[in-house]
Amino acid sequence: MTSYTIFLILILIIAIALILIVMVQNPKGGGLSSTFGGGGGSSVGGVQSTNNFLDRTTWTLAIAMFALILLANYAIPREDDKGINIDNTLNEVNTVPAPSPDKELPPSTNDSE
Repeated sequence: MTSYTIFLILILIIAIALILIVMVQNPKGGGLSSTFGGGGGSSVGGVQSTNNFLDRTTWTLAIAMFALILLANYAIPREDDKGINIDNTLNEVNTVPAPSPDKELPPSTNDSE
């Protein structure tokens, strides 16, 4: 397995985890803590601590995904000897010679009149 494939697998895992974490969050403040009994101001897993955990997890996964995407760019397999060589791309192009200035061009017509 190449390093690029490993990066792709890790990016997919983080993307799925990020989707799940964002879907668990509730923008109105209920979120995951309301699923486990609500009330929660005095409990250990109250709304505030759950929101902080989800917020930190979201940022951590987003930064990890961004870093993996940047690193995956350097792991892309490249074939240098089979790539495009700009020096040789125009060698087989047939060109039409430009008209010489001493030849007379056909008269132009003005069809708009």
